[in-house]
Amino acid sequence: MNDSWLKTLKSANFLAGKARTEAEIKRHRKRADMASRFATPKRDVNRKRFRLDDLLCEEVKPVSSYNPDYVILYCHGGGYISGGIDYAGNLAVKLAMATGFTVYSFAYRLAPEHPYPAASEDVDHIWEHIVSNVAEADHVFLAGDSAGGNMALCLTQRLLAEGKPVPKELILFSPWTDMTLTSESYEINKDIDPILSKEFVYNSAKAYLGDNDPADATFSPLFGSFENFPPVFIMAGRNGILIDDSIKLKERIEQAGGTAELDIEEKGWHVYQLMPGSMTREAMNRLAEHVSYAISGKR
Repeated sequence: MNDSWLKTLKSANFLAGKARTEAEIKRHRKRADMASRFATPKRDVNRKRFRLDDLLCEEVKPVSSYNPDYVILYCHGGGYISGGIDYAGNLAVKLAMATGFTVYSFAYRLAPEHPYPAASEDVDHIWEHIVSNVAEADHVFLAGDSAGGNMALCLTQRLLAEGKPVPKELILFSPWTDMTLTSESYEINKDIDPILSKEFVYNSAKAYLGDNDPADATFSPLFGSFENFPPVFIMAGRNGILIDDSIKLKERIEQAGGTAELDIEEKGWHVYQLMPGSMTREAMNRLAEHVSYAISGKR
């Protein structure tokens, strides 16, 4: 896939646009949900929505190749300002089909209406529900894309700081690990990442953080502790503006003595797995192979 094709896709893509005003954010949310519904596989899973107090959640269970021994808690992306159950369904269904595990997703509260700490409170709530009622922590894979990857990393760091059990492993798609927006890949890939723009990331961080410091490890897990961190499997596209966030995350985890595997799709972009097509199918096959090895030790 050449640079000119990526630039054409970027010019047509609403997700790379503005998100400053209430009208822009509403338009972004509506279009993101519509695009995700279009890209979500329509068969081979059973989907059931439920409420955990005020939190809307969904259980996605594969029809065939079902493995009841493990579950996935999936945190959707969207810059903390967009996304919901429909948006989350895209990767939730693909994760269920690839792994055979039941996947749980949830519609956490969004900024700017609900800035930090609303989203972190919501993920804490569903995490406690899962480990208290569904599966032990070491039988839970914690997944997330983009801002959802940020959420998954921050949750795990909080659990470790509190001395609580952590997930068996994290599965991250183009995670947002550094809210300071200082990585070189923002400039290197600004014209070819068809999904994301620095402007959108900046506006999202501002809406979510308010006056808080983006360099604080509470929001930028890259600067937090990775001591005793569980294994992490990272998938990212070489053409994504957040690719440096994934590369630096792997380095930080390994410096702390942990295990991190980074799968870079040379033709891919930011969370390219959201789109249908052969590149996504091949990526999910690689993910399935990794997860199989993670639970069995056999390739």
